Amino acid sequence: MAIVEGQVLLAKGLIELVEGDPQLRLVDFAETASGLHFERRGPDVVLIDYDVPGCNLDEAMQLFARHWKGARVCVFSSHLRPEIMNRCLALDALGFIVKDIPAAELVRALKIVASGLMYVDPRVAGRVLQKRATPGTRNGDMNELSVRETEVIGLIADGLSNKEISSRLHLSEKTVKNHVSKIFSKLNISARSQAAVHAIRTGLDTISVGD
Repeated sequence: MAIVEGQVLLAKGLIELVEGDPQLRLVDFAETASGLHFERRGPDVVLIDYDVPGCNLDEAMQLFARHWKGARVCVFSSHLRPEIMNRCLALDALGFIVKDIPAAELVRALKIVASGLMYVDPRVAGRVLQKRATPGTRNGDMNELSVRETEVIGLIADGLSNKEISSRLHLSEKTVKNHVSKIFSKLNISARSQAAVHAIRTGLDTISVGD
């Protein structure tokens, strides 16, 4: 993976965390996206800090798309705000992580994104999905989903597997699979990452965000 982080102490911590996990390997690091070595083979994941002064996420995403087409981008931010997450997802980031996340969860998030699935901080996704589940606030295709299906797609957005969802909702894994199949059919999608993106993006413009 590659890391774009302009804060020295935070960068050092991130590098040590990545290098301390046998399943992760750091292939590049820079303080800005333009400082990365794009002539090298692209990483599976790029972790980029949204908050560093001078960081232009739009330009960074264009660089990644131009030079590292297969790289999955995970955005790191101190802001627990759905509209920022929405902007990152709109730019095709696959992950959105808030900086006070525990180290073990950060590693898990990076591995989820590396596998091609989406990960967003559950607290941000929870605000979005909770608001959308309130009577009178759901819109678009989400109106087609049952209450249980809305719960399932919310847990997909949190990065949970079918087995983990079955444990969380006290359902059989077969029942969860049936719910997932129905969600895919109703939303005309074919992958869990698409379900997660749909769940989080739908209705974001109606979210009221506090400080």
